[in-house]
Amino acid sequence: MTHDDQATAMRALSGLEQGDFQPFDEWLSDDVTWTITGDTPWSKTYEGKPAVRRMLRSLQGRLDAPFRMQLKRSIAAGDMLVIEARGENRLLDGRRYDNTYCWVCRLEGGRLRELTEYMDTALVLRSFGSSDR
Repeated sequence: MTHDDQATAMRALSGLEQGDFQPFDEWLSDDVTWTITGDTPWSKTYEGKPAVRRMLRSLQGRLDAPFRMQLKRSIAAGDMLVIEARGENRLLDGRRYDNTYCWVCRLEGGRLRELTEYMDTALVLRSFGSSDR
């Protein structure tokens, strides 16, 4: 991963810290794949930018403010980037949704090509239930 690629990734992630999704959206490649692990209605591979956007919009629609997460640690090697982060969010019904995430990312041409997401899936089920897919 080049220094420029890492800087682009950090700008995209910094936007999420401020609740600004635009830099992150621009970082997604058109043929991105996003896999949510686990055994929940949300657990699957979302293929292509439109599918990823639909999934993220569905999640966002259940929050009382733009999604926010704080980057805790990251490590980059080759075309891979691993991110540990903590969400800081509230659901529409007032409950907190502060999940912990580990994203294993593969970059291609400086953009996010693949993401595998690990998190507390029991919290996802309690908070979101159905994915409305």
